[in-house]
Amino acid sequence: MSGWATSILMYHSVSDRGGATSIAPAVFAMQMRALAQSGVSCLTLGDWADLRGAGRLPARSVVVTFDDGFADFDQAAWPVMRDLGIRPIVYLPTDYMGGREGWRGIADPPRPLMGWDRVEALAGQGVLFGNHTRSHPDLTALSEAGMKAEVQGGAGVLADRLGAAPAHFAPPYGLAGPRERAVIARAHVTSVGTRLGVAGQGDDLHDLPRIEMFYFQNPARWQAHLAGRGGPYLALRRTLRAVKGAATKPWVGLK
Repeated sequence: MSGWATSILMYHSVSDRGGATSIAPAVFAMQMRALAQSGVSCLTLGDWADLRGAGRLPARSVVVTFDDGFADFDQAAWPVMRDLGIRPIVYLPTDYMGGREGWRGIADPPRPLMGWDRVEALAGQGVLFGNHTRSHPDLTALSEAGMKAEVQGGAGVLADRLGAAPAHFAPPYGLAGPRERAVIARAHVTSVGTRLGVAGQGDDLHDLPRIEMFYFQNPARWQAHLAGRGGPYLALRRTLRAVKGAATKPWVGLK
């Protein structure tokens, strides 16, 4: 199989709230238009996993992901992607649906999440949904039983609500070690984290890196990445993250 690289894009909120987990609607629309015009294959995560398994991935591709299921996904993000023919996956912390975020690092005031009625309606329109646990904890800080309850419980709620078990997972804060990945892998085809980079041939399906889109609000920088010239910038961002992590351990990413 020839070499390939996939940019798995990571979003949270599409709003004017500011902060590392919010992208302004106008910036998001620019990013999606540039993606649609780039000629880079934009795949669902399910199609990507199938093509990888068959050894038929294109040289460059993109998958669009959202964490947390904020209400502004429905209001500001999905209409743009729907019109451009882009199908994303949204990872849901099931205990919070229809309420507001209530975990570490939340916005002030806390942002609302979609209700199940909207989740079910969006699933009917082609949006994919993945498991983000029940209560958005740091899985690595839980007991074995507690960790399994979060992973399996979230999957069970999604299966009940949407009629099928979720195939894809995202650990809160990107935190999952070998113990957690082993449990995740028993019930999910893929798992994505917050490690910055493109997914290549050597990446574990249950420890996939993503591209934090907060770093690509500049149109020229984003277009360069889509054209395959983003390597030096990603290397710089990883270095800066490492420096920040050394100064503020334990570092858990931008979430």
